[in-house]
Amino acid sequence: MTEQTQPAEYRIEDLAHLSGATVRTIRAYQDRGLLPRPERRGRANVYGDAHLARLRQIAGLLDRGYTLASIKELLQAWDAGLDLGGVLGLVTEIDGPWSDEEPARLSRAELSAAFGGASDETAIAEAVELGVLERVPGQDDAFLVPSPQELAVAADLHAAGVPLLAISRHLREVRGQIEQIAARFLDFTTEHIFQPFLDHPPTGSEAAEAAALVRRLRPLAQQTVDAELARAMRTLATQYLRHHLSDARPAKAPGPRGTVAGAARGEAGAAAGPAEAVAGKAGGPVGVPGPRTPAALPAAVEPVSAPRPATDPAAAFETVMLPADTVRAVQALVGPEHTAAFLAAAAEREVHARTMDALAAGGSGPAPAGTPAGTAARQEDGPAREESDRGRPDRH
Repeated sequence: MTEQTQPAEYRIEDLAHLSGATVRTIRAYQDRGLLPRPERRGRANVYGDAHLARLRQIAGLLDRGYTLASIKELLQAWDAGLDLGGVLGLVTEIDGPWSDEEPARLSRAELSAAFGGASDETAIAEAVELGVLERVPGQDDAFLVPSPQELAVAADLHAAGVPLLAISRHLREVRGQIEQIAARFLDFTTEHIFQPFLDHPPTGSEAAEAAALVRRLRPLAQQTVDAELARAMRTLATQYLRHHLSDARPAKAPGPRGTVAGAARGEAGAAAGPAEAVAGKAGGPVGVPGPRTPAALPAAVEPVSAPRPATDPAAAFETVMLPADTVRAVQALVGPEHTAAFLAAAAEREVHARTMDALAAGGSGPAPAGTPAGTAARQEDGPAREESDRGRPDRH
């Protein structure tokens, strides 16, 4: 008759010795629900092989980089009868690196050299807090760099003249916006791809299928952000350059009265100038802007610089703000390269038309620049003429 082997029994000190964990760690695992409670016998706690196996599982998962919270979820799935291998594969895909970058290690001297010899302890502390740098335990002069590319960007910005703390503030702002994009991508893929795996505990095959999908979709988030960032930078950089070039143009010299750019800034502020008249017909009043930053520009308007006539070689450019829809409509009509010339010609024609109205109404010459000549003439002469016309029959 075969003698049955008695199950192993351990005191907590023996369990700690066999598993490599400390007594304090074993008790902490029990408190967190990672380790089953021991059997109570009298005044002693008795552990078994299941406890030893669980401690070894936890140690293995910790070595693979899992957090205790993730380990608890995995072990709960295991206890529920799920295939731990499939679940581990899914968690490994999600917890794995989402970039091909390899971490690097830098000495303090190398870090200082990368930033032009600067050694700013406050900036280093900021970088450590942001995770750009990680301190190496027991080595004050060494740092781990999770993303060498991100550190290289910071070094280039600093070399271009950006202060270190300004770079840190910028990174905090960008990180918050990127996290919103990541959350939106996860919501989107969860709704349309992963929802069938989430309404019930996944089987081993389902977990493996979900892991394959994660592996397939992993690069899509970065590719989407890269493409859209490149598009936005191309569009906005062109607009910023145009705005700054407009601001950098010298103040205009007074041009001929009655031309698009003929009104001085003072006259343009005092009365509705030709540029304002054209913009009014296009859909909204605008004025000649003063110095501004790109962030202050309304999204609904675009600057248009109208060239002076070739007969005025000393004239400069004048910038007016027009509704963006108006500018786009003109661009669609005549092309971007002819937009400014078209608007200038339209303004010239309006000014000449008003001047002709004033002359036909009995004016002695062109109206002052920046004044709606035809309208003013009709407003001043109209009532007097009507009364004069009414009075003529009474004289006979």
